Amino acid sequence: MINPFILADEQTAADLQAYLARAKRLDPDGLVRLRAFGDVLAAYVAPIFAGNLMDSGPTVLGLRTCELSAPAEVDALVPIGAVQERLARLLGEPDNTEFKIQLIETQRAPWAGISPPRQGWEQVGTINETVLTQIARDGIAEVAASLPESVGGPIAARIRGEIWGRGIDLESKIPTGAAFAAAGLGFLTENEEVGLYQAEGWIRLSSEHGHVLAKAATKF
Repeated sequence: MINPFILADEQTAADLQAYLARAKRLDPDGLVRLRAFGDVLAAYVAPIFAGNLMDSGPTVLGLRTCELSAPAEVDALVPIGAVQERLARLLGEPDNTEFKIQLIETQRAPWAGISPPRQGWEQVGTINETVLTQIARDGIAEVAASLPESVGGPIAARIRGEIWGRGIDLESKIPTGAAFAAAGLGFLTENEEVGLYQAEGWIRLSSEHGHVLAKAATKF
């Protein structure tokens, strides 16, 4: 049994529900890693990930944090759908004042073993939302054009990996997939300047609505 946690209020529950809905659209069978050591819950998803730890393809993580009403200790990897189902029940109860999440068991996924740094991040610049949005659109079009309907399995995964793992430029080393994740997870606000951070070979895009973390691109 996974330790329970209680979200701060109805708005917090609704925000988490919206975030997970976007993540599930990007990965219908996706998982979410929930971590809390105190009164803040971190919810990690992986819109783009390699099939195993030895795979050279990119892994791009989305992160959104939310407030808890009381400190909790949680580290679990669970289906996005399971959390959505619980949130839907809580939000559907009239006059509900406690948004307690209790989940049954944790699962495993290769991407959950990839841990970005928690400290040492240095801001190295910003990148405008319009640039990221266009990069995401161009990447989606390139993936669609490169994958005929008859192509599937490992070949499709390799093609997607090549496109989403390619850096947008040599200076920032932002993989194209990071722009796709930021747009797809709803982290971008029109014309916003998104913070760009680096630490230990990782890059992070941080906006008002969330963070995208990925290994710095090595191919351009």
